[in-house]
Amino acid sequence: GKNIFSNEDGTPSEAFMHYIGGLQRYIPAAMVLVAPYVNSYRRLSRNTAAPINIEWGYDNRTVGIRSPISSPEARRVENRVIGADANPYVALAMTMACGYLGLKNKIKPKAEMKGDAYLSPYSLPRSLGEALDWLRRESDLHEVLGKEFITVYSEIKELEFDEFMKVISPWEREHLLLHV
Repeated sequence: GKNIFSNEDGTPSEAFMHYIGGLQRYIPAAMVLVAPYVNSYRRLSRNTAAPINIEWGYDNRTVGIRSPISSPEARRVENRVIGADANPYVALAMTMACGYLGLKNKIKPKAEMKGDAYLSPYSLPRSLGEALDWLRRESDLHEVLGKEFITVYSEIKELEFDEFMKVISPWEREHLLLHV
């Protein structure tokens, strides 16, 4: 088959750019689908080999959306935001949904990040609670992934987050009790 991400002359196609635009637009709202636990957000820190934003670039391992160096026939996009604790089927569905919405709505991406994306601001949710709020507000993803799926998934994660918030962590005990 023909790679829709490459033009006949081997340059990146509009579809390639729109796909990236969709990932940039929708990944932050879909983050809870690929960072499903309270602990998932701990890895999203500067200079940890995990992305902190949805910048994109060619062969740049500091960005959230990377296009590895390849031939035009093998041009592809890597979603580096997905955590190792994500369900691979949900991660694939989320990535395809975000990219599809970019193609459908012809969303243009931001300019390519050519430097260190860790110097850019955070643009992903920093906690499970924040990620749930972002997903709740994004109706386009509800339409593509299914309202029932989003509702059930969100309710389960909300219960998990509420349970987590009831627990006093060892850090709180150690650091806060010393100052009381």
